[in-house]
Amino acid sequence: MKIYISADMEGIAGVVTDQQLNPDGFEYERFRHFMTAEVNACIDAAKKVGVSEILVSDSHGNGQNILLEKLPDEVMLVRSWPRVLGMMEGIDSSYDGVVFLGYHTGADCKQGVRAHTMSSSSITSVKINNVVMSEAGINALIAGHFGVPVILVTGDDITVHETKQMLGNIEGAVVKWAYSYHSAKNLTPDTACKLVADKTKAAIKRINTFEPYTLKGPLVLDLSLKNYRPVELLQYYPGVERISAHTIRLIADDIIEISKFLGFIMEYNISLEP
Repeated sequence: MKIYISADMEGIAGVVTDQQLNPDGFEYERFRHFMTAEVNACIDAAKKVGVSEILVSDSHGNGQNILLEKLPDEVMLVRSWPRVLGMMEGIDSSYDGVVFLGYHTGADCKQGVRAHTMSSSSITSVKINNVVMSEAGINALIAGHFGVPVILVTGDDITVHETKQMLGNIEGAVVKWAYSYHSAKNLTPDTACKLVADKTKAAIKRINTFEPYTLKGPLVLDLSLKNYRPVELLQYYPGVERISAHTIRLIADDIIEISKFLGFIMEYNISLEP
């Protein structure tokens, strides 16, 4: 059995502000350890119930948060950007299930710690086929493209609820309860790790009950940006239509095409070096 873990940081127990999330934050180095510990709790639990191969994607910020030397020797780690499949790079049809660890709510959600989709500073809404998409939704579609179901999501209570509403009766580990964008009631790191481990085991024990998440193509991406000029310029991109002052539309054959487009938007800068 093979499991893919896509690990973000906003949904880790104790994370509430950029002071835990960014390299210049006074708590960032501590929280790299806490993030790695939750990942390892998931890995260890999966191995105990029969998983033989695990790939982890470091999917937060610069993609260089998880402490590589703290992972088990047999686990491999995807780091940094750009990646064609974004937070799901390396997924393919050989995997049996996906875990979304440390996830957060989407930009369209009114609640949740650090709620955003891909960029908290520039993206205000993502829809595919008129379905509001969080990062979990986009990434579930990528997994579903390869016939792989999501089996577990961890994060705050709003994130777990939002993701289960979209994907169905997957397992969920609530490691904190959101009060606001920058406040939550949190489990301690050790307690969170125990919960993640328990929910991982529960998910894998019923892994045959989950279904891949898919939408019928062609897929219509509606992307709304905070700023005016990026939308103005992106309409020059072949196949892109500007449908309002702040929204562009792309009609794609599949979610992989959308993933490439979103990666281009997030990463490209004409002054990039080397």
